[in-house]
Amino acid sequence: MISLRPLDLSAVDQLGPRARRCVYWQTDGEQSPGDPEFEKEAWISHVSLEWGVCGQLATYGDRSTAAAFYAPPGMVPRATCFPTSPVGADAVLLAGMSVEHGAPAGVLTALLDAVVVDVRSRGIKAIEAFGVTSEDLGHVTSRDGCGADSCVPGMSFLVEHGFTVVAPHETHPRLRLDIESEHLWKADVERALDQLFAEHGFATRRLGVLSGASASAVARGL
Repeated sequence: MISLRPLDLSAVDQLGPRARRCVYWQTDGEQSPGDPEFEKEAWISHVSLEWGVCGQLATYGDRSTAAAFYAPPGMVPRATCFPTSPVGADAVLLAGMSVEHGAPAGVLTALLDAVVVDVRSRGIKAIEAFGVTSEDLGHVTSRDGCGADSCVPGMSFLVEHGFTVVAPHETHPRLRLDIESEHLWKADVERALDQLFAEHGFATRRLGVLSGASASAVARGL
């Protein structure tokens, strides 16, 4: 069973090793001798105190399996480094979705669901994201070693979940999900989950109820 919870300061220690060390979005491409884990925690602390919850954490059983991060673009150093910058002033930026080894199928959809509901509960109009269309990412890397290929979501994943391209680019388009259309996005999620359950031979699924930033957990039967 996948459980979701907002990533507040009390949950930082529950991040998986990959999510804890990845600072791709928290740096602007300049190399420094700092400790990635310390820098990631410092970024989460700063954004949480200044803006509020900036992530969602997924666990499976007793271990962390994935995390999604998001914040106003001005709080994300990497936001200005893409050829399709800047992010819309009325949107938050989806700043990474880290998946740990052995994560169950469907975890990214569950995380994105939680992000949408939290953002909507806070009156934010849209989520934007930089997608990637190719595995050839050239110099776009991070000193923690994970690189953009696992820090930038695929354009196809974003489009399948309701995002539309607002700034086309050969490799790094910028996409947007208007929260007003969330009911359509939710319908797509429901269909995707139904298909996932059917493929795994489950007749039913159980969904928890999200309440945005105040939610403490969401259970999904997988």
